Amino acid sequence: MAGKLMHAVQYSSYGGGAAGLKHVEVPVPCAKGDEILLKLEATSLNPVDWKMQKGMLRPFLPRRFPYIPGTDVAGEVVEVGPGVTNFKTGDKVVAILSHLKSTYNDDIKDYGAGTWHMLSTLLHTYEILAYGNLSGGGLAEFAVAKKSLSVARPPEVSAAEGAGLPVAGLTAHQALTQPAGVKLDGSGNQKNILITAASGGVGHYAVQLAKLGNTHVTATCGARNIEFVRNLGADEVLDYKTPDGAALKSPSGKKYDAVIHCATGIPWSTFEPNLSENGKVIDITPDASSFATFVAKKLTFSKKQLVPLLMIPKGENLNYLVNLVREGKLKTVVDSKHALSKVEDAWAKIIDGHATGKIFVGP
Repeated sequence: MAGKLMHAVQYSSYGGGAAGLKHVEVPVPCAKGDEILLKLEATSLNPVDWKMQKGMLRPFLPRRFPYIPGTDVAGEVVEVGPGVTNFKTGDKVVAILSHLKSTYNDDIKDYGAGTWHMLSTLLHTYEILAYGNLSGGGLAEFAVAKKSLSVARPPEVSAAEGAGLPVAGLTAHQALTQPAGVKLDGSGNQKNILITAASGGVGHYAVQLAKLGNTHVTATCGARNIEFVRNLGADEVLDYKTPDGAALKSPSGKKYDAVIHCATGIPWSTFEPNLSENGKVIDITPDASSFATFVAKKLTFSKKQLVPLLMIPKGENLNYLVNLVREGKLKTVVDSKHALSKVEDAWAKIIDGHATGKIFVGP
């Protein structure tokens, strides 16, 4: 498709919100090496998309301007690079447009390691963030994806159902299966899990995945979404604006073995009295305060821990999630769909932060 142009949406500087997005005509990219070229059918947005535009990940991401945002996509293969043998033209796939080094995932499995190892892990993770390339490109008609981070999309899984999975679904999966130690086949001792902001992108997947394991799930959300979260499978649901909800107290008096923390602005002092003896708070959006607590708990040999989570994508885990959707064991909830020509509406909605499920952009 060399020489052809496509419609894309990009920004050329930090800031600006929805108004900073520009509709442009740019060359269709080519599939090189181990890449595949996709004609996009759906792209899902994530909070990291607007945070990158705002400059919250500078100077690491985006690596250069102008930048086409969007990393979670579903589409049809229209071209394969010379190093690709597992996909062919016409295949339907789900992909995450990221060049992060997925091999590092093996280095962060052991959350029980010593203090100095954990501090080294923290620095190593930041090195990956600094040098990894969230390539973006999802807000366009075509995009290139690495074969290792692309998986087949069966006909039972719609484009939107697939495109919702990469960042949000993989984050929920990693948080539950690694630091929380939940076995999604239902084996092992029962664990009491708290999921904050359970009606959002990561949260709504986390509730469903947790219930595949041997868990009791308490969840927090806004009043309008209580029934929605209960229908996802949560055993107890708290309105976060009520006194008990703000205090994160389980209605049945349970102490949490792990918290999948998808919200912001909750101090450690609120979590600590609600944790079991060896309870962990897995923070999916860690900030400076989170890392300070993480280090303090390690240095004082506290049994209760805060674990900052940075999701490392792996194709095998994405394939696992797609198959769960195919089997009817996991669902992607669509908050809203927007045409690429109206992407500003989707961008404003993801910035607002009150989506129920996932926000999508399509042709």
